[in-house]
Amino acid sequence: MTFKKLKINTAAPAKPEASILIIYTGGTMGMIMDQNKALVPFDFEMILSQIPTLKSFNLELNVIAFEKPIDSSSILPYHWSLIAQIIEEGYEEHDGFIVLHGTDTMAYSASALSFMLEGLQKPVIFTGAQLPVSSPRSDAQENLITSIEVAAAKRNGKPIVQEVCIYFDYLLLRANRSKKVESQNFDAFRSENYPPLAEAGIHIDYRYNYILQKEPKEKFTVSKKLSDEVMILKLFPGINRKMIESITSIEGLKGIVLETFGSGNAPIEPDFINPLKEAIEKGIIVVNISQCVGGKVMQGTYETSRLLSEIGVIGGKDMTTEAAITKLMYLFGKEITIEKVKKSIVSSLRGEMEDRI
Repeated sequence: MTFKKLKINTAAPAKPEASILIIYTGGTMGMIMDQNKALVPFDFEMILSQIPTLKSFNLELNVIAFEKPIDSSSILPYHWSLIAQIIEEGYEEHDGFIVLHGTDTMAYSASALSFMLEGLQKPVIFTGAQLPVSSPRSDAQENLITSIEVAAAKRNGKPIVQEVCIYFDYLLLRANRSKKVESQNFDAFRSENYPPLAEAGIHIDYRYNYILQKEPKEKFTVSKKLSDEVMILKLFPGINRKMIESITSIEGLKGIVLETFGSGNAPIEPDFINPLKEAIEKGIIVVNISQCVGGKVMQGTYETSRLLSEIGVIGGKDMTTEAAITKLMYLFGKEITIEKVKKSIVSSLRGEMEDRI
């Protein structure tokens, strides 16, 4: 993978107030309409002409752009490791980081990075756009400008935000609590189980009580190894034993995110329960996550979820599917014991779930 690099000093000749690294992976944010009315990536050397408001900041902006922008539908864990490595290499010299990313899989990528960046004490803000930057009604400018403000914001000399977030449509959301819920309107992301960390209006209103508080002595490290031996199994009325066994019999499979109904409910018929039980007995970890956008798994409340507990399915509480699958990738990538994975999956590592449920 090759990259383009660009440095923009909007403070010149004064000393910049902060240094921000912008990582452009692809997506609508970096697109413009060419003369044939086709969307093509724009050269980031033209960023000040496309977004002249940036000139009002007293910042040093460093841009690293993927030479070949990636449609977010084609994003892979390999790309997450690249992003993490770029942040690792620029961590000491930058005050904050922005990842420009397509919206379709942004919640997956941002959730993954939240686990991979251990001991993070600086802001990493994912953002993008529903319309290209060249569009008259584009949301790209506001999303980028406010993301830069958040990435540079400090309080008592320390970054206000010290976690991975998604900023979109005036809301700053915890990355691993977010889901894409809208493809046609600007409010593309929601965080139903956790309040916004900030809301942008005339001023940016930070909700300090909801932002992760870090121990200053935590050492920043990056865990770049991820396991792809996991998958998502979404339940639907009519799912049968053959379908389940076609998944649980995959060679090398280590973990399944089971998307259940309501508060964690599933069929109680033996043709559903038995293949899951056999998979768990083989050492496959099965995590119960609700298909609902909001709410949580309350495994054992109803008979339709009690059997899942009895066979060893792990209740995923109020995690999103995006957080659950990327958390499994991260944990299996660390090559720890099955027991440690089971313990970690039900514990909040980066604020992705409530511990007390």
